[in-house]
Amino acid sequence: MRLLAQLIEERRGEFAVGRIQGEVDASNVVWLQSRLHALVDNQADGLIVDLAGTTYLDSAGIALLFGMAAALRQHQQELRLVVVDESPIARMVALTGLAGSVATHPTLESAAGG
Repeated sequence: MRLLAQLIEERRGEFAVGRIQGEVDASNVVWLQSRLHALVDNQADGLIVDLAGTTYLDSAGIALLFGMAAALRQHQQELRLVVVDESPIARMVALTGLAGSVATHPTLESAAGG
């Protein structure tokens, strides 16, 4: 069985970072949710989800990100997204209203810095 997505984990300053490479859909969203939640500890300012390497994001993935944002807010933490301008992922993030409720940045460096 081929994995649709990989999650590369790192830290940037006070933020946990999850870089998703590949496809996010209903078949792997529970696995991704578990892995992303595990990245964030009580000392982190929040989580950066880097979607620059994401090639597909369906409604299950969008729901995951809305849920992550809400869960982090309850702990006074922040979700930031890295979304490449004019990509299909950027279009999905804009159409669903996610960009209006979660800070989006064009690069990982800008997300980590501000």
